[in-house]
Amino acid sequence: MATVTKKTPAPVKKAAAPKTTKTNMSEFAVIATGGKQYRVSVGETIMIEKFKEESKKGDAVSFDQVLLTDNGVDTVIGTPFITGAVVTGEVTIVGRAPKVTVIKYKQKSRYMKKNGHRQPYIKVKIAAIA
Repeated sequence: MATVTKKTPAPVKKAAAPKTTKTNMSEFAVIATGGKQYRVSVGETIMIEKFKEESKKGDAVSFDQVLLTDNGVDTVIGTPFITGAVVTGEVTIVGRAPKVTVIKYKQKSRYMKKNGHRQPYIKVKIAAIA
């Protein structure tokens, strides 16, 4: 008769929690600007591609289309936006992204078109969530 022995699994080591560089992870907001949604915290820097206004370095910017706020205790969800909620920030960089080359080509018809595009963007450092 054969004997069956159960193998005990090796102890599993717990992975260390990832280190974060954010100052206050418990407070954040979700804003809508430039056709996209961004999750922002105070002190964070975001890159916005399509910004409606002409901005210069050092300008103050406010975002009134706030979709969600969370302070670690209470979560407020807008329908679709939260009335009275504003996220403010400061423009740190106004620039253009690296060039993207677009080539259109049709073989045997002597058609080739080459275009380049640089997308403008601004970098905003989030100052406050109110």
